[in-house]
Order: sequence, then structure tokens, then C-alpha cells
Amino acid sequence: MPKNQFQRMVFAFLTVVITVHAYVFYSLYVVNGSTLTEINNASGVIEAINNQGGIYMFGKMIPIWAIILVEFACAYVLEVIMGSPLSFKLASKIFDMKSTHHMIFESAIICATVGLMCPAMSFLAAIFYYPFYEGYNIITLLANWLKLVCFNFPFAFFAQLFFFSRWSEPYSNYCSEKISKTEKQNLHVNYKSQKDIPLS
Repeated sequence: MPKNQFQRMVFAFLTVVITVHAYVFYSLYVVNGSTLTEINNASGVIEAINNQGGIYMFGKMIPIWAIILVEFACAYVLEVIMGSPLSFKLASKIFDMKSTHHMIFESAIICATVGLMCPAMSFLAAIFYYPFYEGYNIITLLANWLKLVCFNFPFAFFAQLFFFSRWSEPYSNYCSEKISKTEKQNLHVNYKSQKDIPLS
């Protein structure tokens, strides 16, 4: 579990990098793959996306890399501002961090994070991918949001609990330790160089 703000930032970055790619793949291939291929008379999802000139977002077709960048930026900001701090507070209200086994406490944080992030990101996705060419209706937006939550929540819960967080945490700890070690070495070198300067 991240122990300071810097480690939390690194952990959030690595987690979002993994999850955004996974969710885009899940959305395009698992949820919408058959629809894309049928509409575009294509043999595969990539061919279907190329035939239609990208993915519909913000009322126009944009490339996949742009979708990944937009979703990454939104997910990272939400994770740092809302997901990470609030999930820790929610888990702390139920479990005592000092007396609870760290695996149980971490799992509670992960569950709280999914419970917060999945509806939030699904709501943003409902706005991003809203079919504006059909006009705008708040009921349609809310219905699309509910549908996305139902699609995304099971995948988000099990993937985050058993895969994403277990992979991100060791790498975030490793990166944090390497950066901290480098900073300490630089400070030590600077301190020694300052001591070697003769006083006039």
C-alpha cells in the first residue's frame, strides 16, 4: 500500500495507465465489437474502426489514441482528487488500519475505489459517447449512464481487485524507492560538495 503522497501519485499513474487501456479494449471488443463489425461489414474490430474513420466521441469520429489520452487524463485527475483519498477514508471508517490485516484493508480500499470511480467514469463516458446526432435528452443520458455502469462494474471490480492493483503496487513501490534513493544520493553529493568549498 502506498505510504506517502508521492507513492500514491505513482500508484495512481500506473493503475490508470493499465486500466484505461484495458477498459478501452473491453469496451471496443467485448461490449461493442459485434455491433461495430456488423454496421461496417468488417471481419474484425480494427477493420471496422478504420472503415468508419475512428470512434464516435464528442459528436465526431476520432482515433483510438485520442480516446485513450482523453480517458487517461480524466481517470488520473479523478483518481488523485477523488478516488484515492475518499476510498482510504471510507475503508478507515469500517476497518482500523492498525489492527486489520493489510490485505483486508487494501481490498477494502480497492472496493471503495471501484465503487467511486466506476460510476464517475461511466458518467463521463455517457457524455463523451452520447449520440448527439439524434438530439439531446437527459433521460437518454441517464439511461446510457446506467447501462455503462452495469457493463463496466463487474469487469472493474474483479479486474481491479485481482489483477490491476496487484500489478501496480509492486511497480509503484519500486519506482518510488528508486526515485527516493536517487534524490538522497544527489542531496548527499551536494552536501559533500558544499562542505569542500573553502570559506573565504
